[in-house]
Amino acid sequence: MTGPGFTLARVEWADPRAVDLRGRMDVEMRGRYTRPSSPALAEQVRRALTVDPADVLATVLALDREGTAIAHAALRTLRGDWEVKRVVVDSDHRGRGVGQAVMTELEAIARPRHARRLILQTGDRQPEAVALYERLGYTPIPIYQPYVLAIPFSLCFQKVLG
Repeated sequence: MTGPGFTLARVEWADPRAVDLRGRMDVEMRGRYTRPSSPALAEQVRRALTVDPADVLATVLALDREGTAIAHAALRTLRGDWEVKRVVVDSDHRGRGVGQAVMTELEAIARPRHARRLILQTGDRQPEAVALYERLGYTPIPIYQPYVLAIPFSLCFQKVLG
């Protein structure tokens, strides 16, 4: 699939371009969510956000014309659900439909594999992410594990695929 100025590629979770984007996402999120906490809570948050590569069902990148990764999203299995993970669009490419494209690609992967719904977790300091998910038809759901205690300010959503 292609969009204006980018193409989508399905890659392995360990693809170096995917790893790089996730690293940049971590830096940005630390800036948004740095809050005083105990070491025990920090470890609980780290565990809640850790993705086991064995659980990853798909990883999608948006690549610019030079092949540089400008967006990332993944699907993992979580207790029988399909969870959207690590959605990030490079700050220079936001507002151009790239996030919508990678999310739509995740749906295109999940539907033929009979996923009933997609779920996701985001934070209360990511209004642009919330706006994207709501625009794509995601609706709020209660916070689910592993985020209930570790990240109580989570905002969780689902999209029923039907």
